[in-house]
This record gives sequence, structure tokens and C-alpha cells, in this order.
Amino acid sequence: MLVAIDVGNTRIKAAVFEGYSLLKLYLLEKETFQDDLKNIFSNHEKITNVWVSAVTSIEKKAFEGLSDKIQIHFISHLDVFPFHNLYATPTTLGLDRMVLAAGAVLQYPQKNRLIIDAGTCITFDFVDENDNYLGGAISPGLRLRYESLHQYTSKLPLLTLEIPEKYIGNSTNQSIHSGVVLGVVHEIEGYISRFTEDYENFTIILTGGDSDFLAKRLKSTIFANSNFLLESLNHLFQFYTYND
Repeated sequence: MLVAIDVGNTRIKAAVFEGYSLLKLYLLEKETFQDDLKNIFSNHEKITNVWVSAVTSIEKKAFEGLSDKIQIHFISHLDVFPFHNLYATPTTLGLDRMVLAAGAVLQYPQKNRLIIDAGTCITFDFVDENDNYLGGAISPGLRLRYESLHQYTSKLPLLTLEIPEKYIGNSTNQSIHSGVVLGVVHEIEGYISRFTEDYENFTIILTGGDSDFLAKRLKSTIFANSNFLLESLNHLFQFYTYND
């Protein structure tokens, strides 16, 4: 039994897997991480492995106190991934992006895959049908766009995510909502359109904290799965287990 842990920029998510079955999801707090983790182990006594993907630093001492029988693995650039990394600067490629690419390869074999992670940042990652990771794009996520409009101007208010009433905003607030939300939607649709022009046999995966919100507003056919990174960690663990 595996605990997969995703340490993101704004939150920590965990999932307990038995084989390929997701048994339970958890949201963890950085301030109470150690206690939250112990609670997971008390609820699932058969856990033998912990795999961690972290985009921000997390102290390994936070895992102290776990049983010596528990094997803890932190994803790193030294791991073997099931794709050919053709990124020009492979050691700067985010580990979360690498895990997502691995999950796409393992779950959607022999496909051209575009993985869109809509979180603090929006990342686009492309792996072709021959399992070559070619790269992608990075842009600010919804929350960052709202915050930057407020922080880098003198008068624009800080708003929270809201569906714009119409595409032409007839007030400052509605103009911000239209610019942020519809701007992101059109950006994603634009990337999808460009990729589908160049590649056939195509699979699009949308994940991240804002994936459910955005999926309802996209016209393209996508697989929306907010837990795709956690599931990808588990698939990567199974890949290691059976190819060790």
C-alpha cells in the first residue's frame, strides 16, 4: 500500500493507493504536517511506501517517527522516468511536470499527450507518441493573475475567482473577471488548437486545483482529473515495482 504526497506551491495533497485503486484522499496542512501524516498511517496500517513529489522544499525530518519498515522516496531528477527527456535544460524541468508526463505515458500509451496543470501556474507539457518529452509552456494561473493586477497597479481591487457575467465587462470588477477567466480559457483553447493542428492521435489531460472550474468552460474534449499527479505518482511507483 502506497501513500502518494504532492507538495505544491499552495497546498499539500495525499492519496492512499492499494495497487491501482485510490482508497482515500487527504488535504494536509504544512503547520500540522507531521500529525496529519501520522493520522493517515493510523487509518491505513498496511502502508509500506511513501512517494513524495515536491515543488517547494519540505524537511525530511517531517517524516521522522514513521516505522522503520516504511520506505520513503522523494522524486528527483536522478530517477528513471518512462520517457526520453529532450528538454534543453533537463535538470531545471519541474519534478511535478516530470511526474505528470510519466503518468500520461503510463496511462495513455502510444498517444500524443498534452498535460495541462492549472494551479498556481499553468503548465503545458507535451509527450509525443514515441514517448519523447518535448517541453511545453508556463504561464500565471488564475489566482496569480488576480493578485498581480492588484499588486502591480494602484487602484485595481483584489478579487476572488468568479464566473464573468458576460465577455464584455461593464464594470471594473467584471472587466477583471472577464480578462482573467476568459483570458485563461482562450489561452488553453489556443494551445490545444495549435497542438491538434500539428499532431493526430491526441489525448489532452487537464489537472490541478482549477481544473474542475476550467473544464466546464473549455470546448475541447479533455480528460479532467484534479488528482492526476497523485495517480501519476502511483503509476510511477508501480512502474518501478514491476521493472526493478
